[in-house]
Amino acid sequence: MRKKEDEFEFNKDAGLFVCPAGHMAIKKAKQGKKNVGKNQVLTYYFNVEKCKNCVHKDGCYKEGAKSKTYSVSIKSNTHKDQIEFEKSEYFKKRARERYMIEAKNSELKHQHGYDVATSSGLISMQMQGALSIFTVNLKRIIKLKGMK
Repeated sequence: MRKKEDEFEFNKDAGLFVCPAGHMAIKKAKQGKKNVGKNQVLTYYFNVEKCKNCVHKDGCYKEGAKSKTYSVSIKSNTHKDQIEFEKSEYFKKRARERYMIEAKNSELKHQHGYDVATSSGLISMQMQGALSIFTVNLKRIIKLKGMK
């Protein structure tokens, strides 16, 4: 089932969105800054007077609102590149393997104390990390050898 917002349809000729009741947006505005790392948003504004008397206003228009808008995100080039990368076979293969790595990281953090430093200083943290990783690897070797 589609959400209420997804029932808005784009009219190519006018370049504006049309609400489920058939009312066309009266204007559009672009919001957000270019090339900042965030997506810009196209906001379409609808006539509130039509919304007040609309049969579809339940869940669409809030009583007393001064404006009714519908916004569409404009994906930046970085986001478009990421979406394309996520469709690649390389990404899909790596994503299927990720759970194994995350499980090992979770074991290090929760069972072997790799989440909190037990003493201060970089050398102490490096030593703690080395001992935690060594312990996990030793457990794995014992398990693989069948010497439980």
